[in-house]
Amino acid sequence: MNTGSEESITSAAPDASHACAGTSRNAPAAPAILIVDDEPSILSALKRLLRTARYQVVTAESGAAALDVLAAGEIDLIISDMRMPGMTGAEFLARAQTLHPDAMRILLTGYSEIDAVVSAINEGGVYRYLNKPWDDHDLLLTVKQALEQRRLRQETARLFALTQKQNEELVALSTALEAQVHARTEEIRQTVLFLEDAQRDLKRNFMTMIQVGANMIELRCGVMGGESRRIGELAKQLALALDMSALQAQDLHFAGLLHGIGKLSLPDELLRKSIDRMNAEESRQFHQHPLRAQMVLTPVAQLNQVAHIIRHQYERFNGRGTPDGLAGDDIPLGARILAVARDYEGLQRGGVVNQRMQSEQAIALIKSQAGMRYDPQVVDRFVALAKDPATLGCNTPYAQITGGQLLEGMRLADDLRTSRGVLLMTKGSVVSAHQVALVRRYEAQEATPFTILIQTPPPKIAAPAASGRGR
Repeated sequence: MNTGSEESITSAAPDASHACAGTSRNAPAAPAILIVDDEPSILSALKRLLRTARYQVVTAESGAAALDVLAAGEIDLIISDMRMPGMTGAEFLARAQTLHPDAMRILLTGYSEIDAVVSAINEGGVYRYLNKPWDDHDLLLTVKQALEQRRLRQETARLFALTQKQNEELVALSTALEAQVHARTEEIRQTVLFLEDAQRDLKRNFMTMIQVGANMIELRCGVMGGESRRIGELAKQLALALDMSALQAQDLHFAGLLHGIGKLSLPDELLRKSIDRMNAEESRQFHQHPLRAQMVLTPVAQLNQVAHIIRHQYERFNGRGTPDGLAGDDIPLGARILAVARDYEGLQRGGVVNQRMQSEQAIALIKSQAGMRYDPQVVDRFVALAKDPATLGCNTPYAQITGGQLLEGMRLADDLRTSRGVLLMTKGSVVSAHQVALVRRYEAQEATPFTILIQTPPPKIAAPAASGRGR
């Protein structure tokens, strides 16, 4: 390499660094391209061609000089000749891949160098090779495609990093919010420890992550154990009954499990109120929770449709709902289904109106609101499914009672938890006399009576033999 060539390389290297920094604060920098060839005429020809396309071009007449350029600044694309003295194009590109793994690499070669091309592709990560003499249009198109692929890779990496950051921020926010509840500090600490221990498993099992989210909602909101699961199961059954695909039914299941995730930031006083007892400001604040849920779930690509369903769960069929006032078929079908499944459970819990309803009463009220709150077609399918109690969230027929009505020998149709999430009895347990006393003692400490699901009819119990004990 002559002295003049060395000077052009040295002066060109800062341009490569400048190319990555950008030519101005408002406009993106032109991509920086490094051309490596031991023939000055080829360097000049390629430089003229690429500068007409408004690329920033840096040249080097040897592999060693090109490595100096790479060490001085960022390069987006490398075009290297195969045959060069001292260091071949394959050797240079292999070393360049170590220095700048993100830079795209194109090899210029002759027809007789196939073995060397294979070596360069394998060792140097070559994006594409072009034969000499090249076609200008083909070369420019190849350069454009290579740079676009680099841009897509960078954008993918950026979005992945952003998603991770948002997830980390969400975990931190959730922890901070729950930490404000002094009475639950120790329980939250145990939950966080559990979540940290289970984090590796959650990454491998998407459904487990969804279920843990649903459990956290119930712990925070103090609702009846398993409510989110029953809503999700009923929503899925309705989706299948309405001829939705298995994938859409799965989205409805997830939406049912996570429909209340936006409630995590609501105050305790609001969570304890039924919707019909809220004033205008409380109602406005409460109905923001689907929007918060959408914000939380949207960054997870698999939950985009779930987030959309949850956002519109309080739309009404007559157009008087929230947040967008959609009506009729403009409301996503999934949201129309979720509204019915959610309110069926909420009416029995006393969360919709300030009265706990039996299953038959809840069904009748939903049926009376067809065409107003609810989609008549969805209500019709719901009423048809309701004829089989197994489709309403329990494998066997069940009734709802309080702790004061609980008797020895009854069998639980679902887990029984306190409002703070403490598990008292598991689904399928046959109640003993000791457990009756335990449940009533815990219920006396609650603000409202337990809602206990028992299988009906209860199993027959033999009359207890006289034991001589007191009461």
